[in-house]
Formats: sequence, C-alpha cells, structure tokens
Amino acid sequence: MTRLEVFDPPLCCSTGVCGPEVDPELPRFAGDLAWLSRSGVEVVRFNLAQQPEAFARNPIVLEAMKEGDDALPLLLVDGRISCRGRYPSREELAAWTGVDPCSRAGEELLPSLSPSSDPASGGGSRGRT
Repeated sequence: MTRLEVFDPPLCCSTGVCGPEVDPELPRFAGDLAWLSRSGVEVVRFNLAQQPEAFARNPIVLEAMKEGDDALPLLLVDGRISCRGRYPSREELAAWTGVDPCSRAGEELLPSLSPSSDPASGGGSRGRT
C-alpha cells in the first residue's frame, strides 16, 4: 500500500478550515486526501502546531525545513519528497500514488443527491454516470 505523509505548516486545526479566513486550497486538498484514502492510499497528516514531534523525528522533514522557510507543506510518498511549499492537485497526487485520477472508488453521494427509484423522493435521474 502506498503511504502519503503530509506535513502541514502551523494550522488552527487538523484541516486548517476553521479560521476566519480559510485558504480555498485547504478544503480542496482535504477532499483530495479523503479521495486518496478511499482509493486505498494510506494518508497520514501532521500539523506543526499540534504535532511538532512528528516533524522532529523525521530526518527528511528536518532537512527540508533547514533548507528554507518555504518547505511546508511537505508531502512524502513512501518516504520520498514529492512536493514542497504548496498543496498539489488531485492529478499530481494520483500520479505520485498510482491512483486513477478519474476514479470515484468508494465515493458516496450526499443523501440529498443519491439516486433513487422512488419518484416521490425526487431522485432517479440524478445519479452519476
């Protein structure tokens, strides 16, 4: 199983989406990580503000952080640096982890969008193809 480790800069919470001014990249990236996890990738995320020990015990992360202030976020795929200083796209994540970027494996629709054969529920024709 492929392992993706994300070392985030200091964030207010585990996803960084709870502050007054949310970086629009953070919710997108959180969704991409959930998608990777459903696709069979082991995803582990560390926040410098909440888990500094994870940064301190990883020599690859320590070295990257010594090289400059722009190292975070830092992504490791199977222990190797794949990306630094930015949140990558779903396509990049897919390429690094061997997941089909068009895969919707395990993706569930919200209950209000789920296809249904019951005409009274308003569903039936809104399913994905």
